[in-house]
Amino acid sequence: MTGSALGFVLLIVALALLYDFLNGANDRANSIATVTATKALTPLQALLLASVFNLVGACVSTRVAETIGKGIVLPGLPEALMLALVAGGVAGAVVWVFVCTAFGIPISVSHALVGGLLGAGLAAGGAEIINWAVLTDKVFLAVVLGPLVGFVAGAVLLSLASWVLFLFFKGTPSFKSEGVFRRLQIASASFMAFSHGMNDAQNAMGVITMALLAGGFISVFEVPLWVKLACGLMMGLGTFFLGWRVMKTMGWRLTKLEPRHGFSAETGAAVAVVGASLAGMPVSTTHVVGSAVIGGSFFQGVQRIRWLEVWKMVTAWVITIPLSAVIGGAAFRLVQLVL
Repeated sequence: MTGSALGFVLLIVALALLYDFLNGANDRANSIATVTATKALTPLQALLLASVFNLVGACVSTRVAETIGKGIVLPGLPEALMLALVAGGVAGAVVWVFVCTAFGIPISVSHALVGGLLGAGLAAGGAEIINWAVLTDKVFLAVVLGPLVGFVAGAVLLSLASWVLFLFFKGTPSFKSEGVFRRLQIASASFMAFSHGMNDAQNAMGVITMALLAGGFISVFEVPLWVKLACGLMMGLGTFFLGWRVMKTMGWRLTKLEPRHGFSAETGAAVAVVGASLAGMPVSTTHVVGSAVIGGSFFQGVQRIRWLEVWKMVTAWVITIPLSAVIGGAAFRLVQLVL
């Protein structure tokens, strides 16, 4: 291995861990926003719970890591070019996620990374080195299906929760019924954190593993245990130190949440994310959870939803991939000049 290749690998590992820190501040924060908004758990309890189940989910499946690490850019590029491409792509994602997190805007951190790698790939070798089949069949399909499935799942599960409320608690929320749904939310939040580990936590793992493979540190694409642990730790730190703004948007600003809304949104979103993870699709936890929250409130009355906040969030979703691609392409050029 040359000294420049080693430098690229170290840079990529550092950028990927910074990306995971910001992932924890944005995507992972929204996965525990509803459980804190309804006071089912304190923020510290939710963070600890999410840390455990997120790591468990990350260890169960690495299909999304393989999509990110092996599926976006076609293999066969020279080592130095591939490493510079990855470094630029991750840097593009980091910049965009940092900006959105600073303003408390929940975005798809997964799609920011996809956009960054796409832009860096286009800058490095043009459209012919991009694996468009994977982008079309897994990434872009997930962009469309994620919000739709989340919305429907949130609406259906809230309907079931309302039926339970009517059947066992005479249809009127009470201290007792709210207590039941708060306890159920602990299970749904655990499931949500587990699904997040199966999907969003895989992004940085895929990038680091790809860099290790390109740099000759490993011979096959297999995520090392230390990579899983390091990424899980950085995500937890990101949620703890910077996650409050995004949690406030998802848990308080979109709509008025009650425990049954939180339980419905978390459970529905988790089911959707697990399904996408098993298919190797890097779906956005933000898209799915946000849509599930809106879906759970929509049929109770659109006046419950704060549409200005929804508009801001949807706008950020739409522009994430193209803007991350632009920044990723520029970052690739900068990396080439510096290194």
